[in-house]
Amino acid sequence: MSPLDLDVTWNTATSGAPEPAFQVHWADEATVVLRQSITSHFEAPFLYLLLGTERALLLDTGATGDDVARSLRSIVDGLVDEWLRVHPRPGYGLVVAHSHAHDDHVAGDGQFDDRPDTVVVGHDVAAVRSFFGIDAQGAGGRLDLGGRVVEVVAIPGHHRTSVAVHDPATRALLTGDTVYPGRLYVDDFPAFCASLQRLRELVRTRSVEHLLGAHVEMSDVAGVDHPRGSVRHDGEAPLPMTPAHLDDVAAAAAATGGAPGRHVFDDFVLCIE
Repeated sequence: MSPLDLDVTWNTATSGAPEPAFQVHWADEATVVLRQSITSHFEAPFLYLLLGTERALLLDTGATGDDVARSLRSIVDGLVDEWLRVHPRPGYGLVVAHSHAHDDHVAGDGQFDDRPDTVVVGHDVAAVRSFFGIDAQGAGGRLDLGGRVVEVVAIPGHHRTSVAVHDPATRALLTGDTVYPGRLYVDDFPAFCASLQRLRELVRTRSVEHLLGAHVEMSDVAGVDHPRGSVRHDGEAPLPMTPAHLDDVAAAAAATGGAPGRHVFDDFVLCIE
């Protein structure tokens, strides 16, 4: 595959023009990044569609099940149809999975319940680990999309069901709400630190170029985030992060000692409960 094109101007409700429910960007010929409009939900999450020769993986389904966001099913169907026009295959499958089970990542699941050749992965730890084959140490998970095998590891700390998806084909690591340019909410500090070390070990032993999270909440000014609930973002940090940012998050977490509160750094904010 060609390198990912991640040089995107994402919709942020600042132009005054109407926005689609989801902005769609083909990052390469088999990888789609979608962003839910901040005008439909302030979380404005990013979703990822990875296409293989036998099935596709949709990671997350958005932040709300209202009429605007219900267009996700038709958008995904259209993207899959576009892929199949070039790579025809009968019975092409879709796996709908989640970076974790918070509402802003699973709200659109119901749209896919009656979709043919589709599996919607459950929301509890046992269902997630069983589906991907994640072992007791949180590693070993995988999903074969056909010519594209992704690795799935457990990364609890933000949420007990949190996972990261490593895609060797694109050298991308999808990190959900655990690492992204924004407020990193930590529910279980020891688990969060252990998960960061698991991710660092994965990065050390794999080829990873991009860390792609599920939100952008930092502004384009170091150490300044858009307030929670903002319905427009005037200036955003870039979505892609790097393995060096992962080291920064780990070092920052260690420096806090797990002290509850809001800890501000240039590229992210640690919010420890």
